[in-house]
Amino acid sequence: MASTNLLDVFKERGFFKQCTDEEAVRDLFSEGSVSAYIGFDPTARSLHAGSLVPIMALMHVQRAGHRAIAVVGGGTGLIGDPSGKTEQRQLLTRELLRSNFEAIRAQLGKFLELNGSTAVAVDNAEWLEGLNYIEFLRDIGRHFSVNRMLSFEAYKIRMEKGLSFLEFNYQLLQAYDFLVLSQKYGCQLQMGGDDQWGNIVAGTDLIRRVEAKEAYGLTFPLLQTASGAKMGKTAKGAIWLDEEMCTPYDYYQYWINTDDRDVGRFLGLFTFLPMDEVARLAALEGAELRESKRILAFEATKICHGEEAASQAQAGAEAAFSGGGDLENMPTTILTPAQLEQGLRATEIFVETGLSPSKGQAAKLFKGGGGRVGDRVLRDHNELILLKDFVDGFVVLSAGKKRRHRLVLDK
Repeated sequence: MASTNLLDVFKERGFFKQCTDEEAVRDLFSEGSVSAYIGFDPTARSLHAGSLVPIMALMHVQRAGHRAIAVVGGGTGLIGDPSGKTEQRQLLTRELLRSNFEAIRAQLGKFLELNGSTAVAVDNAEWLEGLNYIEFLRDIGRHFSVNRMLSFEAYKIRMEKGLSFLEFNYQLLQAYDFLVLSQKYGCQLQMGGDDQWGNIVAGTDLIRRVEAKEAYGLTFPLLQTASGAKMGKTAKGAIWLDEEMCTPYDYYQYWINTDDRDVGRFLGLFTFLPMDEVARLAALEGAELRESKRILAFEATKICHGEEAASQAQAGAEAAFSGGGDLENMPTTILTPAQLEQGLRATEIFVETGLSPSKGQAAKLFKGGGGRVGDRVLRDHNELILLKDFVDGFVVLSAGKKRRHRLVLDK
């Protein structure tokens, strides 16, 4: 049976990297409701799969009866977090950050019940934009040691290429976030990726100095796939959580194409399946492991897009790859017979349908025999898609073994 203490759940499922005081945090979760926060960058109107570890962690917080606080950094976003970056981020306008905040808050509402009591999403611009700089330096800045700040890995990396004074202030502001959340929401715990360790420790120190009380930090492992790729990145780009930027079908396909070596780890992190079931599925080998990936893809898609969308994505994938399922659920582009009278260049269609990131890549795919129109293998960048390729009003395009798209003739 899985542990009921949330710290042990985090350890068991792969969310734990390090903690400021492990036993104190375990006791905290045992004693009653805990308020825990994680920050999210509003640099785009959608979060992507790389944000799923913190999102899932907050879901576990709420499901365990504690309070989850998501801070979307409309204030700190005006500066940009140097953590994990070798170059300064592009600065965004207040208007764009506010728009992104609203979109991300709505998106987080699909994962968390933002009822104000067990989960809330806030914008740190609320308390950062009105700060008086002189007062901030006197009240907050005096608690920070420059020598200690420079000892943290995030600043060490940036020092190699130049760390601006703007970015240097980021740790003070994030620590101040934790202080405000402690005062306003009784927040006792900040969580985040392990690249945030320095910022998190700075916050716990600030609360201890200003409020004379304890606060704690916990970090997650920085996630890469077994192949060394960054989580949530593909040849086509980021796997966005917004269905308009990444369809549920493409989202499902991302998970079902998980590297065999990652299946067990991802089932623990990105589903709510009991850990004994995760262990059973992770132990499968060979052809049976395909069923584990199918369950992972369905569960992950259900959490992000809902059960109906997950079922449709699964049906579309089975139609495309297994000869079963429902072709209507495959990604589809409708063409008119008139568009095909002279034929359409295959490289252009592969780009337009998202099967290839560029015409050059499509041509390379064809040269290697990895592109097909129905059963016809494409060999050359000049090849055309013709009316005669369509059978019963449609044809399926294939890019390698893992990507499919259906073309349908408009009647």
